[in-house]
Amino acid sequence: MASRLSANPDIQVCVVEGGPSDVGDPRVLQLRNWINLLETSFDYDYPIVPQERGNSYVRHSRARVLGGCSSHNTMISFLPPPEDFADWVAAGATGWSYDEMRPYWERLAVNITPVAEKDRNPLTADFVEACHGALGVPVYEDFNAQPFADGTGFFPVGYHPETGVRSSASVAYLHPYLDRPNLTILTETWAYHLDPERGVTVRGADGEVTLITARQEYVLSAGAIDTPRLLLLSGFGPAGDLAKLGIEVRADLPGVGENLLDHPESLILWESSKPIPPMSAMDSDAGLFVRRDAEAGRPDLMFHLYQIPFTLHTERLGYDVPRWGFGMTPNIPRPKSTGRLWLADSDPETKPLLDFRYFTDPDGYDEKTIVDGLRLAREVAATEPFASWIEREIAPGPELRSDEELSAYGRSVHHTVFHPAGTCKMGAADDLMSVVDPDLRLKGFPNVRIADASVFPTMPSVNPMVTVLMIGERAADLIMEKTAE
Repeated sequence: MASRLSANPDIQVCVVEGGPSDVGDPRVLQLRNWINLLETSFDYDYPIVPQERGNSYVRHSRARVLGGCSSHNTMISFLPPPEDFADWVAAGATGWSYDEMRPYWERLAVNITPVAEKDRNPLTADFVEACHGALGVPVYEDFNAQPFADGTGFFPVGYHPETGVRSSASVAYLHPYLDRPNLTILTETWAYHLDPERGVTVRGADGEVTLITARQEYVLSAGAIDTPRLLLLSGFGPAGDLAKLGIEVRADLPGVGENLLDHPESLILWESSKPIPPMSAMDSDAGLFVRRDAEAGRPDLMFHLYQIPFTLHTERLGYDVPRWGFGMTPNIPRPKSTGRLWLADSDPETKPLLDFRYFTDPDGYDEKTIVDGLRLAREVAATEPFASWIEREIAPGPELRSDEELSAYGRSVHHTVFHPAGTCKMGAADDLMSVVDPDLRLKGFPNVRIADASVFPTMPSVNPMVTVLMIGERAADLIMEKTAE
């Protein structure tokens, strides 16, 4: 939005970023270093409340750096299928159909390309071949070049293969335009209170508090955790909850913090029979989509292949840490469990409470998806040429076979793909739980918009970064239309 709007010299744009700049910092810019940014100064690092049926040790990484999570993630970049946007329209997000959103995909500035040949690890190539052989799914050279369906292949990734530099929102949209006189970027500056009539209160790295006033609009793009957090601290949210915390209620918006969504994934971990070659774009370069229901239009099971031993939660349960290891992660594209976010107190320094309520959907759909995923992963593992890479299954271990055993294991070690969403959902005016209208305007406050994953009415089937970028493109157009009036 900042890039598109500041292209008009008559519009003054100020970007407030809580973390540092990414400019010239290889720790951020080198895509393959993404995993080393977790739980560092570049990460807000949010814990979750104890989970009734899921893994209570999950921590949600949220980027504290210019470019947001596109400066922090694996840059896996999928165009969502038409059915995902149809779900949004059905939920009251009129104007957000696939046909209406497709032009924003086509104008994205990020460089999205399948993992380059020089980065294609032999382990991963053999995994792709085995997925085709075991499950009969097609191999795609570019997942985005055909309708979204069952298939396997190397992922489309937002990066520059010749340098390994990520093509993040910051790199693609801001770096070329940092000298625009009408574009101000305030880094190490944290927003913690919004008054649509007066301005947004921010605190700089030196502790100085400043009120920034917009001539036209405020746009919140702090993500599905910090956007509702800012609204709640500012008095926008469930009136009863805010009153209990002594926060003056500005607007009773019961949907703020509700509808908390995520893509949970579990893990099957193997010890490698030989060293794994080093080439990779970001150590999770290929994957698999499966449609379990032949009548379903979209795949309902997804896997990443991690080319590293991702043992964060298996080690906690006593499983071995292999010298050489890799794993498949069964992932739920459209989970049915939903949670909520709320404030612990009125102190802006206190992290919000996050309850994703993993695996609590009443029909057990999410749990069944993980169990099916572990079984399918074993089918791939038994198929050459991937099978020759496997010395042994470490976790869950071959002795765990029943649905009950695989469910207990899968839920105890599950992780997140770091895709929180939905906490300020977009919907129709008569939907009491919607927070923004289809023009992304905060209910009752036409000079405040939200443009991030918090507005998702439902979870897209794929990694959501491209969807967020498309929202940003659409928001820029909506603001420009209002400016031209």
